[in-house]
Amino acid sequence: MNAVSVYAAVGPEFTQFSLDVAGATLTPRATVTMPAGVQYAWRHDRLPVLYVACSDGGLGKTGTRHFLCAMTISPDGALAPLGEPIALRWRPVHVSADTPTRFVLLAYNAPSGVTVFKVNPDGTVGDEVEQDRFDLACTAHQVMVTPSGDRVIVPGRGNDAEHGRPEDPGSIETFRFTDGKLSRHRRILPDGGFGFGPRHVDFHPTQPWMYLSIERQNQLALFDLGDEVSGPRCRVTTLVNPQSPKPRQLAGACHVHPNGKFVYVSNRADGTVEHKGMRVFNGAENTIAVYEIDPDSGLPALIQAEDTRGMHARTFAIDPSGRVLVVGSMVTRDLLEGDTMRNVPGGLSVFRIGEDGRLGFVRKIDIDVRHANVFWMGMFRH
Repeated sequence: MNAVSVYAAVGPEFTQFSLDVAGATLTPRATVTMPAGVQYAWRHDRLPVLYVACSDGGLGKTGTRHFLCAMTISPDGALAPLGEPIALRWRPVHVSADTPTRFVLLAYNAPSGVTVFKVNPDGTVGDEVEQDRFDLACTAHQVMVTPSGDRVIVPGRGNDAEHGRPEDPGSIETFRFTDGKLSRHRRILPDGGFGFGPRHVDFHPTQPWMYLSIERQNQLALFDLGDEVSGPRCRVTTLVNPQSPKPRQLAGACHVHPNGKFVYVSNRADGTVEHKGMRVFNGAENTIAVYEIDPDSGLPALIQAEDTRGMHARTFAIDPSGRVLVVGSMVTRDLLEGDTMRNVPGGLSVFRIGEDGRLGFVRKIDIDVRHANVFWMGMFRH
């Protein structure tokens, strides 16, 4: 398991790219067609198996066909089905697994919910684990098992007040997790959950610290993972210009560097304004915010905001060696630069990660997004 591949999804088309870490290059390989649009994917911690959440739903669309698929990863990184797709009740927005992998967990946001499936010894998906009924915060966006393996975190984003509807507050839902069974533990509601729209968490590799991207407020927060999940101990902006965010300015994915010294958050935007009868990008921030982590306190300090060279960075990933970061830019937009109009296509942007955690742009691979978005990308060893 020394080679690394990047996997990028455009609708149901799931394409593998070989990553040359030393050269920071991507080479397209094979494409497989999934039963519906890829929403998210997660690798088994030991076996060469990838779990892929699929749906014909999407942004503002619930859809009617939803699946959990297991895929084998061949020695060259190519994907092939492992067993039959598992039909799901709702559109899955996130999939993850515990370590060691015994269960696969899925999160749904319409309605908010979580399901858990057993994983068989050969990596295939087994039976669903029956759960008690829980009322979750509106618009769940992720489900993650803590490094200790005994708790599950579900960020519920909530929704802004709009069209005469009041704000739906957000929350961090925490559960005890035993043999695949969830039991209610605690709900974290800073200020009652108002002005708090959590999206994604990631965990420090050696310290009891959890970092959270807050989508609706464009912030990064720090929580402690003690006997109780507590916090937030801080909330810091992800933006260079937080005092005047433009419409459709959102925080996205959150990943801690493998060495535990840095944490990264995507700022994603795709809003438009009218210009001479055309819709052009509104100039919001499409960046990766880079934070240095204080080794004693865990507090993050913003050290860089690097342009992604694309529009709406919904997902990004760091290679296991911590030397390369790849961003998936979801959509295309027309950008006005002075008097010149330039189209910015979707695609994959490749960055080197320096010893100081800062990003250096290397190249971008443009992807045709006229028919579907670059909705998910990730990278894994094989």
